[in-house]
Amino acid sequence: MDQQVTLKGKRFMAKFNFFEKLKSGLAKTREVLTTDIDDLILGKKEINQTLYDELEELLITADMGPQFTYDLLDEVKSRVSRKELKDASQIKSIMQKRMLDILRSVDRPLVIAKGKPFVIMAVGVNGSGKTTTIGKLAHQFRQTGHDVMLAAGDTFRAAAIEQLEVWGKRVGAPVIKQKMNADPAAVAFDAMGKMKAGFSGVMIIDTAGRLHTRTNLMEELKKVKRVIDREYPGAPHEILLVLDATTGQNALAQAKMFKEDIGATGIVLTKLDGTSKGGVVVRIAGELGLPVRYIGVGEGIDDLRAFDSTEFTSALLD
Repeated sequence: MDQQVTLKGKRFMAKFNFFEKLKSGLAKTREVLTTDIDDLILGKKEINQTLYDELEELLITADMGPQFTYDLLDEVKSRVSRKELKDASQIKSIMQKRMLDILRSVDRPLVIAKGKPFVIMAVGVNGSGKTTTIGKLAHQFRQTGHDVMLAAGDTFRAAAIEQLEVWGKRVGAPVIKQKMNADPAAVAFDAMGKMKAGFSGVMIIDTAGRLHTRTNLMEELKKVKRVIDREYPGAPHEILLVLDATTGQNALAQAKMFKEDIGATGIVLTKLDGTSKGGVVVRIAGELGLPVRYIGVGEGIDDLRAFDSTEFTSALLD
C-alpha cells in the first residue's frame, strides 16, 4: 500500500478517535445542552416566558455565561415577535449557529515555523495541569519535527521541576533548571542564553502558579517576562494560559486576570473530560476574545489537541 495513503489513514483514524474522545469527554455538558434542552422543547409548540426561564437556567448551568444566554434569548424573542420562529424545536439550531460564530472568532491555531526560535511562556495557577500540558506540547512539537527545550521556572514546587524532567526524558527535550527556590527569572535568563547561543527550536518556560496573593504572583511573572524580552527581544512569542475547565466561572476569572496583568495571548483548556462546565469555552471566547489554542480531554500523551471550533460544536451539540 502507498505510504502516503497509509499516513493519511492513520491521521484520519487519530482525528476520528480524538473526536470520539472529545464527544465522550463532553458528555456531561452535552447532557445539559442537548438532552435537557430536547426534553424542554420536545413537542412544545408555544414559546412562552416559562420556556425562556427554563432555557436560561439550563444555559447558566452549563457555564455558557449570562452574556451568551441573554443574547440567545434576545434573538429568540426577536424572531418570535417577527413571526420567524413558530416552533420551539428551532431554538436549538439558533443556539448552534450562535455558538459556532463565537468559537470561530477564537479558532486560531498556534503556528510555529520550523527552524526558527520560538519562546512560549506557560502560565496558570497550580492544579490547572500546566506542567503536564507543557510535556504534551513538547511531545507534539517533537512529533512534527521541532527541536524543543524546556525550562523549569516553577522553582517553588519541587515536584514541578522533577515532573518537567520526567517529561523531558520521555519526549527527548533537554531541561534547563536551577535548585529549588531559585529566582524564576534566573531560569528564564539561562533559557534565553541558550537561544542567544544558537538554539533555533521551541523553548517552553514553565512558571509558578501559587495564588497566595494575586499581586505577588503577577509581579513575579512580570519579572520573568521582562527578563525574557530583555535578553531575547520580541520574546516570549506566546504567553500560553493553562486553565482547568472543571473550575467553570473561576477559569473565566483567571483568564481575565492573566490577560490583563501578563498579556496572555492564547489558552489551553484542560480536563474537559468529565465536566458539565464545557460551555465555559464559549464564555471565554465571547467575553475575552482570547484564541483557544488547545484542548485536553484525558491523561494520555495524545489527549491534547489543537482546538477546532466546528469539531467542538459538533461534539457538544450533535
